[in-house]
Amino acid sequence: MSTTDWRSRLAALDTSIVSDALDRLQLRGATIGIRPVWPCPKIVGRVMTVRTAPAGRVTTSHHLAMRAIAAAAPGDVIVIDSGGRTDVSSWGDILSTAAQTRGLTGVVIDGACRDVDGCQAVGFPVYARGVVPVTARGRIVEESYNTPVQCGGVPVYPGDLVIADGSGVVFIPQDRAEEVLRVAEELAAREQAILAAIRQGVPLLEVDRQHDYERMLRE
Repeated sequence: MSTTDWRSRLAALDTSIVSDALDRLQLRGATIGIRPVWPCPKIVGRVMTVRTAPAGRVTTSHHLAMRAIAAAAPGDVIVIDSGGRTDVSSWGDILSTAAQTRGLTGVVIDGACRDVDGCQAVGFPVYARGVVPVTARGRIVEESYNTPVQCGGVPVYPGDLVIADGSGVVFIPQDRAEEVLRVAEELAAREQAILAAIRQGVPLLEVDRQHDYERMLRE
């Protein structure tokens, strides 16, 4: 599956329908508690990961996430595992500007960000668990990048796919991407048929009988 193919197919979907597809396939992928911190556009991309640790436990001379931004390919999404901490920021406008300059698509943070106004000003999508002005300096550092992480309760590996929109963030295991996309596209088509019937004035109970929404999600 080419990059152009999966990217355009995933962009045509939304997080809810991808989550439904993962449920159908008994896969984990939908995160809990991570939302856009400004009215971000939907993002899709391939994952480049970062994991943080308390300062002092790990020493580094690098600004948090800079190595990941430098190593990522255009269109990638940075995913930061800060263990859900919302008392300290893992991202700000300097990183957003650097990532935007590199052609990255967005960032997803299991933790907090800051400089929301600055991130919005450069148009860089940020999805996070919270917002706080407190700096990372002296509090957390980058422990590793391009390694497996956890994000919003989901195991995430470098190279996995991600979609994020107003409903939240969903990851797709890279080795199941084609299967997930195929099921999501099938479910999306069936949902569009339901919506079309409702708009055409078909009685709601008849729509429910014809399309059997609950069974659709179990098949």
